[in-house]
Amino acid sequence: MQQEDLVYERKLRPIWESIEIGNYKKALQDVEKMLKKKPTLQCARALKAWAYQRLGRTEDSAPLIAALEQEQPIEATTLHALTLCYKETHRLDKICTLFANAVRQVPGSEELLSQLFIAYMRIDDFKSLQSVALQLYKLRPRNSYYFWAVMSVVLQALRGPDAQNAQKAQLLLALAQRMVDKFIAENKLEGAQEAQLYLQILQEQHKYGDAYDFLQGALCQKLYPGAPVYVRIDLLKQLNKWGELNRLLKELLLQEQDRWDYYQDYINSTFELIKAGDKPEGADYTVEMCHEFLCDIIEAQPKKFRGPYLARLELNRRMVELRYADDQLFGKMSDMLAEYFELFADKPCCALDMKLFLEFVKPAQERRTLATKLMNGLGLSSATLPASKEQMQRHICTLQIARYSGAHAIVSEELLHAIYTSLSLHYEHGYNAYGQGLLVTDMGPSDAYALLAAQIMYERAWRMKRSEPAIEALCLLNHLLTNSVNNFHAKLLALQLYNRLGLTQPAQAAYEELDIKHIQLDSLGYLHCSHLANAGFPAVAKGMYECTLYFFLNDTEANSEFPKQLYNFGTFSKLVEIIDFRSRLANSFQYMLVSVETLLLMVVSFSGILSQLLAAYRQTRPKPHEDRIRWEKLHDNRDLTIFVCWDPPGEDDTVLEEQLSNGECGQGQQLSSKPVGATLEERRERLQKLSYEQDLDLLRLRSGLSRMLFSLVELYLSRTTIEFGVAVELRDNWVTVTEDILSKRHVPVSGQYLVNLLPSRLHLYLSLPYQRVFTQLADFALDLWKGHSLERLTEAADRCTGDVTAVFETMKRAIDTYHESMDLLWHWKATHELVNGCIEMISLMVFVMAVCYDKYLHAPATQTLPNAGKKTKKQSTENSATGSTEANNDAPGNVVPEKERLALVTKVLRELKQRINEADLVLASWKPPVVEDSLSAAIERMSLNPKCATTVQSAIAENALTEVRELRKLLKDKLKLMSKAI
Repeated sequence: MQQEDLVYERKLRPIWESIEIGNYKKALQDVEKMLKKKPTLQCARALKAWAYQRLGRTEDSAPLIAALEQEQPIEATTLHALTLCYKETHRLDKICTLFANAVRQVPGSEELLSQLFIAYMRIDDFKSLQSVALQLYKLRPRNSYYFWAVMSVVLQALRGPDAQNAQKAQLLLALAQRMVDKFIAENKLEGAQEAQLYLQILQEQHKYGDAYDFLQGALCQKLYPGAPVYVRIDLLKQLNKWGELNRLLKELLLQEQDRWDYYQDYINSTFELIKAGDKPEGADYTVEMCHEFLCDIIEAQPKKFRGPYLARLELNRRMVELRYADDQLFGKMSDMLAEYFELFADKPCCALDMKLFLEFVKPAQERRTLATKLMNGLGLSSATLPASKEQMQRHICTLQIARYSGAHAIVSEELLHAIYTSLSLHYEHGYNAYGQGLLVTDMGPSDAYALLAAQIMYERAWRMKRSEPAIEALCLLNHLLTNSVNNFHAKLLALQLYNRLGLTQPAQAAYEELDIKHIQLDSLGYLHCSHLANAGFPAVAKGMYECTLYFFLNDTEANSEFPKQLYNFGTFSKLVEIIDFRSRLANSFQYMLVSVETLLLMVVSFSGILSQLLAAYRQTRPKPHEDRIRWEKLHDNRDLTIFVCWDPPGEDDTVLEEQLSNGECGQGQQLSSKPVGATLEERRERLQKLSYEQDLDLLRLRSGLSRMLFSLVELYLSRTTIEFGVAVELRDNWVTVTEDILSKRHVPVSGQYLVNLLPSRLHLYLSLPYQRVFTQLADFALDLWKGHSLERLTEAADRCTGDVTAVFETMKRAIDTYHESMDLLWHWKATHELVNGCIEMISLMVFVMAVCYDKYLHAPATQTLPNAGKKTKKQSTENSATGSTEANNDAPGNVVPEKERLALVTKVLRELKQRINEADLVLASWKPPVVEDSLSAAIERMSLNPKCATTVQSAIAENALTEVRELRKLLKDKLKLMSKAI
């Protein structure tokens, strides 16, 4: 029999290969031949199910898998094939059941137990992991298996169901410690990772003294001699052994004189000693001793390092922050920054270093005075150019500091334009003089001139409320990218500029140039992908959403395998980090938002008849009654540090302060009680929290809308009172959510500076009548389903037709206002967002009404409301949901006939048809923005590549024409969707 199995295994190998290379039909043909000879062969049937899944025929694979589950296979290849089937359908819990059944039949199999351990690991079932690990250790006493069990206990305490219960978590950690103590007592501890895990267990219990003693002990020194010094540093901090920490860091700094993290901890330990009044021998316990130590390093260093100079600035900053008297400081902050500038201004990082301390130069006027002093010290005038690459870098540094100090905020628009012109010419000179012959991956040494110029020009555009300066900035950025094709800073600014002008098509091209992929789809997707839902290009949005969802769905599966490698190699220290990373991805805000928008976009952008749309809907079949978003675990994974910002702090602080004091930030009032004007990092965190609150409400709004609308569709597809109750509940939730969001009075993020966050789409939906339109649409659909009062139904239908007219009028008014404006491009973004929002509302109304019409059209003539003579448990809820003030008479004879209900639906659909046709005419009259020829001539006079101006000019015109064409096609698709009714 064993020989026969080997024969079949050889014959199955080509089938495996066919599936792996994508030749699924051949695999099916071959497996069918084999099953004719041996119909009971389990692995062949599992491969057949896998091939069906790859072909998208899940209805054919399901019976095969179910039959195999009943048989409870134990053969390795069959188990592997079924594991792949479960992975592709994201049913990882089934893998656990599969191997648990196999282990029961073959209890002494180390291989099956190992596979069961991995299966539980994928679903984070830490308690089962502990049990299986101990079974493995009992079967084969290895340290690795024992410490699998120890780590599983630790994970139960830190990330398991009992992690929030402090008492249970401490008991589990104590158990883990006892398990390791037993091994230490028996002298069985063998490796560095085991010692590291023991240190982690002690630290999690806050037994820092025990952990420090173990770290310094002979056993740890033997097993874990390469323990990172930061472990000792962290433990000394926790134990408040500031003297010992200070001495340690002094030793380390004498060896590594450019370690900024060491300097920060050293200075902090000094201030802690001052605070405690301790004077340990060999430690620096006064600011004078600390300063002397830093000066000694500066004098003794063989080469010029930035670290000790930055440390002096940090020491002075801390003293300013702690309100030391001026005569106690080691110099004025502005003078120390000027000294730092003299030493390091030829390095591109100099301005970023100084930015950390500039806000401690007060008042703002003194910061501008410092910038002027640095500029004058260069010996350059408006008529002279840098004589060397180093002088050019110093000039760039002074310009960046000047902008951050607010020098550009107090000048006129005309002077801003003059600064832009000067910077453009400096860029061109720097490129010609020092930017030739670089590698394609290098950034040009003068690129910073152009980046700064673009930001200045956008600020001028914002002040003037005119688009010409923004177009000049785009032309300059395009010119820069022809010279430095891989300058991602320029690509980011171009993307931001296109999005601020509402130019979706060129923004998409800029986004593609950035080549954002993998984890960046989560951390940087907010730059572009998050704004595509109402951008006028459904095909582009669909492609971006599919790409993003593919990453999330497949990366979750890939990340589930990482802990397997960590367990195998005993790298326990990274397990918690990996589990947290998986959780952040699985509960990513970007993932949830794109998932919701994809479902709505499927309806809005569909091209075909209703039966085809319903077929597509059934494939993705959302379950409105299930809220798949775990709101309490949502995570904001955006990377807001991607932009290098030189805009002066102040305005966003003012906005934040006003919103917090007026209670306009929702939960923001509890997020921070620190005064505005804190550090740069604190301001960024506050802005991120504020913007995230708005985006979180956006997700609540969009999720609530999609669930409510799809519950209405499910109601008319299933026609059960259960679905009716769900629809009523979701309608009420929608009203509650919209009212709660409106009550917060969210304020958009300022658009003054180019690198600011773009305003949340939430503000678009709040400016349009989404709440009224979809609440009344739901009321009409629910009343229609009940059908108890013709008068009530007629009023509800009239309200819906009125909403259709109101949405059309909003769209028409937006385009008329746009045509009256002096600068069409500057008003394009606001207009096209409103137009797209109106078209989305019309599209969603068409879908719901078309489903209602289809059901009543095909309803039997004698059909009455399901369960018409019975009262439901949710009757009172249903009445209040639809605003009923009359008694609910459930007598079958009072039900409005299907024919009359059909007529009311037809009335709404006819109004939709009329307004869609009118909207098409309005869209046809929508004028595209144009770039004046005089602007193109001005750009050519700037010695920029004329092709850049032509490229930007054609991109703007092509974007508008394509968007109008796409929207008109979308409206025609809506007419096709309701063709049966009209």
